[in-house]
Amino acid sequence: MIVVPLKEGENIEKALKKFKRKFEKTGIVKELRNRQAFSKPSIEKRKQTMRAIYVQQLQQSEE
Repeated sequence: MIVVPLKEGENIEKALKKFKRKFEKTGIVKELRNRQAFSKPSIEKRKQTMRAIYVQQLQQSEE
């Protein structure tokens, strides 16, 4: 459970922004999206390798 402590006189918009930031850091939404559809382990591995190749190409282009 996410708890956002409020200071005396702090407005609700600021507290809501803190809550949203904490909620985003927990990764609940990301995990929920991943669980919506099952993908085969071979496809996951292929995605990881493609991403690694992409990152490597970006790093080489910077140099």
